[in-house]
Amino acid sequence: MRYRIHIISLAIALILCGCSGSSGDKKQTTINISGAFALYPLTVKWAEAYMQEHPEVRINISAGGAGKGMTDALSDMVDLGMFSREVSKEEQQKGAWKVAVARDAVLPTINISNPYLEKLLKKGVTKEQLQGIFLNKTITCWEEIFGDMDEMLINLYTRSDACGAAAMWAAYLGAAQEDLAGTGVFGDPGVADAVKRDMYGLGFNNLVYVFDVKTKKKYEGIEVLPLDLNGNRIIDKKEDFYSDIDAIAAAVKNGIYPSPPARDLYFISHQKPQKKHVLDFLTWVLSDGQQYVETAGYIAIPGKQLKEELQKIQ
Repeated sequence: MRYRIHIISLAIALILCGCSGSSGDKKQTTINISGAFALYPLTVKWAEAYMQEHPEVRINISAGGAGKGMTDALSDMVDLGMFSREVSKEEQQKGAWKVAVARDAVLPTINISNPYLEKLLKKGVTKEQLQGIFLNKTITCWEEIFGDMDEMLINLYTRSDACGAAAMWAAYLGAAQEDLAGTGVFGDPGVADAVKRDMYGLGFNNLVYVFDVKTKKKYEGIEVLPLDLNGNRIIDKKEDFYSDIDAIAAAVKNGIYPSPPARDLYFISHQKPQKKHVLDFLTWVLSDGQQYVETAGYIAIPGKQLKEELQKIQ
């Protein structure tokens, strides 16, 4: 999987034919961005497209979790932080400014070779059962999900870094990230790889670390554990929307998949950005840049909300 890394760091510099001639009279400007793994692939796509249009701008991007994005933004280490949960009142009091740029969702993930796979896909798992697994540990073995006794332990994985995915998954279960049980793994790619290597593994991942954007199908070795939203212990047709990325994206867009763990994704900064080239980039992201959202595996924010976000910049 192309995101199999523990610390992602990228400095993108596109060199185009004739570029030096067309931008020689323009001062080089730089935008530094860090933060959430969830928003990283889309931000890379945006940066590539924007720098093709604006060769005088250089965009440096690093992914290390939403917590790093907030810390770097509030300390003015970066121009923008990538953020994948709601900004807290405390963070707002410290000067955090946000603009929503896209949507995605966190999904429970299991190994494709799980011996209970067929039964899990048919019956799914309820929120209460997930609380028993991730929070109070009343369910520790796979067969216990179906009310039977078993000795096959659920190998649980969570995030070791402060991140939006864990915060949103915990919020869905009525808790906070620090309440989640499991072996801590760094980053979205790390959790996905851990689950793919472990027949009895259970974790959670953002959409683009479960589905291949090119094929729209799930990455090899990983499967989504469907949510039994109405609690009838069977995955009804209206709950069966995990076949490809388009199906789950539609469920998120239509409000069928719950929020949380579906959520808005943000760019944040320490107070509203003052640099013109940063504001220009944000304006582009919320206008021309929206054409890349769905092709990159994300969900576009609704038109009314999009106008409201643009007003924050303008």
